[in-house]
Amino acid sequence: MYTVGIITSSDKGYAGEREDKSGAVIKEIVEAKGFEVVRYVVLPDEKEMLAKEFKHMADDLGVNLVLSTGGTGFSVRDITPEATKMVIERETPGISEAIRYFSLQITKRAMLSRAASGIRKNTLIVNLPGSPKACKEALDFVLDDIKHGIDILLGSASECARK
Repeated sequence: MYTVGIITSSDKGYAGEREDKSGAVIKEIVEAKGFEVVRYVVLPDEKEMLAKEFKHMADDLGVNLVLSTGGTGFSVRDITPEATKMVIERETPGISEAIRYFSLQITKRAMLSRAASGIRKNTLIVNLPGSPKACKEALDFVLDDIKHGIDILLGSASECARK
């Protein structure tokens, strides 16, 4: 079974002023795909707090996948990609590029995403969009291939499984 941590980056969500619908959508989708959600948190748009949580999920909890939602746009407070880049050891730009490419088929505003993704130890970290609809679309598009990437990362993928 794959394990996952979910981080929602939202000042209003953290303050209890807005319901976290995106994180809930992520949780529902990954659990339906056989992932075990080990930790799910809502944090403010604070780079150090986000970086600390990414590290905790990867280093201490050892989850296979961390999915974050929110904080990837142009607002001054949108710093999730920067927090991600602080902690990853290797970038995986193809994942973020694939999500943007797919999302561009739905809305031209996908070009405004600054989402990042990468690997820390044996954990894959992926920034997802902030809206519940965009999270669902993105995960539906990439999650099966992300599973294969995790298998490769963990050394359990067969070369024959390539498509």
